[in-house]
Amino acid sequence: MTNGLEARRARAFRRDLSLYRKRGKNFGVADVQVVLAMVIYMLIVIGIGFFYARRAGESTANFLIGGRKIGPWVTAMGAEASDMSGWLLMGLPGVAYFFGLAEAIWTAIGLLIGTYLNWLFVAKRLRSYSVVAGNAITIPDFFSNRFKEEKKVVMAIAALFILVFFTVYASSCLVTVGKLFSSLFGANYQLMMVLGAVFVLFYTFIGGFLAESASDFMQGVVMIFALVIVFLTGTSLAGGVDAIIENIKNFPGFLEFFGLAQPEMADGVQVVADNQPLFGTPSKFDALAVVSTLAWGLGYFGMPHILLKFMAIRDPNELTLSRRIATIWCAISLAAAVGIGLMGRALYPTAFLTPSSAERIFILLSRNFFPPLLAGIVMSGILAATISSSDSYLLIAASAFSKSLYHGIFKKDASDRAVLYVTRITLLVIAAIAMIIALDENSIIFRIVSFAWAGFGATFGPLMIFSLFWKRLNRAGAIAGMVTGGGMVFFWKLVLNPLGGAWAIYELLPAFVASCLAIVIVTLLTKEPSAEIQEEFELSRSYAKEGQLP
Repeated sequence: MTNGLEARRARAFRRDLSLYRKRGKNFGVADVQVVLAMVIYMLIVIGIGFFYARRAGESTANFLIGGRKIGPWVTAMGAEASDMSGWLLMGLPGVAYFFGLAEAIWTAIGLLIGTYLNWLFVAKRLRSYSVVAGNAITIPDFFSNRFKEEKKVVMAIAALFILVFFTVYASSCLVTVGKLFSSLFGANYQLMMVLGAVFVLFYTFIGGFLAESASDFMQGVVMIFALVIVFLTGTSLAGGVDAIIENIKNFPGFLEFFGLAQPEMADGVQVVADNQPLFGTPSKFDALAVVSTLAWGLGYFGMPHILLKFMAIRDPNELTLSRRIATIWCAISLAAAVGIGLMGRALYPTAFLTPSSAERIFILLSRNFFPPLLAGIVMSGILAATISSSDSYLLIAASAFSKSLYHGIFKKDASDRAVLYVTRITLLVIAAIAMIIALDENSIIFRIVSFAWAGFGATFGPLMIFSLFWKRLNRAGAIAGMVTGGGMVFFWKLVLNPLGGAWAIYELLPAFVASCLAIVIVTLLTKEPSAEIQEEFELSRSYAKEGQLP
């Protein structure tokens, strides 16, 4: 039975890709043009890495946080590009294509709200406080310095959670690369995934944070260009928005805000009859489901790769401009991504019959809409999203070990050069583990990202908010919050979520609430922080309020 199921899924997978391969099995002129566009893009990215390689190698501060010299545009675009990853161009459109509007649009709304609030409330305070608190250059450093730790328990817990969740996060980027190139050229998924990982690793290895931030700006531009041009072109070819709605309104639940489409499945593959995909009775997307999905926005308060961008900007007063740029970029990109999924189902209703393959809809549209050279440029948006995220994930995960564990705990007298060397070695190890996780080509990018997102949001989000806004917070409360939040993500996802019903809500929401409660209860039951810690809190608050550099 298992072999028969696998064979059926394999046949469906090959059928899903047939639209890409109308040109035949030979690698033709069109394919060469697509590759050429992507190669040119990758050479530009590598050039940026080499340009910043010398400065990155001068110190760990330059390698990990760019010496706090990043401008407002690079800060904004870098934060959003590294945040969204290939999930934006493949994962989110895939959800909209397969299940309709509800889950995708409420996720997008939650992310947009979270983006704005994070920039509004956290950015300036963290920039000031991270300097006041011992000039911290990583998130574990900041939390440890915030509580004046002698025994680096907070630092160690934070670093370990970063290592775990960022390794999972990085694997989602490698899945994206593998799906992109295996779909384009019919190449072996695992080979393409490994080659993509090697490229990202090489680029991050030589350039560090400066190269990552500079290229993220460019990649943010490429991503929004790709999303908008595919959406506008597809909408025009489909006859406009009204025509798209007309084409998919007969799919039950597909355009509902409070109903979720239910594809009729047989052995994991959607059933097709008379060249039309079949759907069952829509399930309710009730208030609990909406709140659960909106909870994606809570994750922003705990995302190390975004928080690090706040810490790296050269002037806190420039964060207002960064916030506006980031919010506008996010609104346009998320709307286009959801629209691409819906429009793709209208144009190619039976092209993809599994949730995993549906994440290739952006690739299909790009290949079918544009001449090969332009298609290559557009699909570089996926490559841009993947590179901009995976380099951030790998770099921060490596710094969590080298700076927080190796230098902060195991070898406190290590030289700056030694820490930089350990950072680069750790990059290799983490990348290797991420590649192992990404070996399964049936992995669903959206689901991988949602778990890692919940992990960071619940582990660090409540602690970051309380650290910046509650002077009474102490070290015991911080430890309780991290352990409770991170542990609850695993417990809810693996134990409670499979029970269904109310237990099926997104694990970030209950884990975030549990972390907040743990922080408050444990803090109030234990000793107040020292006068020195409270004075430092007030100092950082005054700097943030007045917009001054510490």
